[in-house]
Amino acid sequence: MKVVKWALAVLGIILIAIQFVPVDRSNPPVESEVVASVLVRDILERSCYDCHSHESKWPWYGYVAPVSWLVVHDITEAREHLNFSTWSRYSVEERRGIWSEIREEVEAGSMPLWFYLPLHPQAKLSDEDLGTLSDWAERHGQGY
Repeated sequence: MKVVKWALAVLGIILIAIQFVPVDRSNPPVESEVVASVLVRDILERSCYDCHSHESKWPWYGYVAPVSWLVVHDITEAREHLNFSTWSRYSVEERRGIWSEIREEVEAGSMPLWFYLPLHPQAKLSDEDLGTLSDWAERHGQGY
């Protein structure tokens, strides 16, 4: 019994101590925006921007280690893959690929990620949202 109490005390101390490990929750300035209608922008902001832009809204659990480490990692990785706030950095060819990938991901139901949706139900894409994004991505992908 003493071992269990001692182990819980050590675990508690560790959990408190890891709260002081710094993580970067920065939102750098938006450099440029992707061209989109108000409707498409609303969908992107609601379902994509928390991870794929410099306009992330950091949830309460993003401040509690070790979960905060996962949140920061996921957002950093997502921004490296696609960042709507640095749209002007992408070449014409990269934009074509991005629009194609957006269309594929949306149509496959791969985005937003399944584990993001329970805590962010507003990010769920309706059938209408899916069609709007897919059409937008296809139109722009062909226009470049």
